[in-house]
Amino acid sequence: MSFVTREDVMAVVEPMIADLFTVARGREMPRPFPVLSYAEVMRRYGTDKPDLRVDLTLDDFSDCFAGTAFRVFAEALAQGRRIRGLAAPGAGAMLSRRELDDLVAFATAEGAGGLTWIRIGADGWQSPAVKFLGDTERSRLTAAAALVPGDLLVLLAEPDARAWAILSQLRVRLGERLGRVSAGADRFLWVVDFPLFERDEDGTRYTAMHHPFTAPRDEDLERLEREPLAICSQAYDLVLNGVELGGGSVRIHRPDVQARVLALLGMSESEAHARFGFLLDALAYGAPPHGGLALGLDRLVMLLAGADSIREVIAFPKTQRATCPLTDAPTPVDPAQLRDLGIRIT
Repeated sequence: MSFVTREDVMAVVEPMIADLFTVARGREMPRPFPVLSYAEVMRRYGTDKPDLRVDLTLDDFSDCFAGTAFRVFAEALAQGRRIRGLAAPGAGAMLSRRELDDLVAFATAEGAGGLTWIRIGADGWQSPAVKFLGDTERSRLTAAAALVPGDLLVLLAEPDARAWAILSQLRVRLGERLGRVSAGADRFLWVVDFPLFERDEDGTRYTAMHHPFTAPRDEDLERLEREPLAICSQAYDLVLNGVELGGGSVRIHRPDVQARVLALLGMSESEAHARFGFLLDALAYGAPPHGGLALGLDRLVMLLAGADSIREVIAFPKTQRATCPLTDAPTPVDPAQLRDLGIRIT
């Protein structure tokens, strides 16, 4: 759509999706859908597509360990890492020691150096790390997590990306184990204000979190080159029950802004014109501000049908080896066809 803002696009998509689910489910869908920033969903859920049916949230417990003598956490804080965790009411009373060990094994299998769990028993705190925690840490944690007997607290001292990835999965696992999932419900969420850039895996250059044509917020333009990683984009995702239903953005429509973004991605002016000259030239003629959103139709049908896999609703699903059971593709190709197409197999 032309001459639209993020809110215009969301205002078109939201009632359409709500009406669709109202008819399919036979019950009204609550509106408006909640809207959270990327920073907030990562802080509370550890993922940008959280399942809001799970009644548990993550938190940052770093302040509870200021000046701690617990070496693992003290060293992590000194290196600039945060102590993130999850309080699970009632889990301490429900989970066996073997189940707690399984949580630790899962975290280490996912790349963590370890997982600290603390069970609040009627007769005190139980944890392999309890002897390293003084009264100060205990009182701070009790207040921060509102801990009472029967509760469980799990903590990680890992880089944010790894901690969030692990804790987001533990959140769902514990929610299911504790019965803290609103079964039969649909929980929609808009996620907005995604970062425009992120670092690549080597940390040596910037990459576009969505794609290079996503517009930065207008209020961030003046500090684009000065604070690239602090710039938010005009991108937005619609999430349902832990699944991204669709996403979109307002696009860059000014050639000067597009050139600045490409430069930050490491492209010289000549390279940018060689790769995207058609776009830069088109924008120079006066493209209007424009935005939209694409829905994943198969995912949408999967959720409406209550299927567990997208393969159950795709008309002609492929196997994991990328073969088609219906047509037996890929099949051998006639050499004459390859010759006509200018393709040689080596």
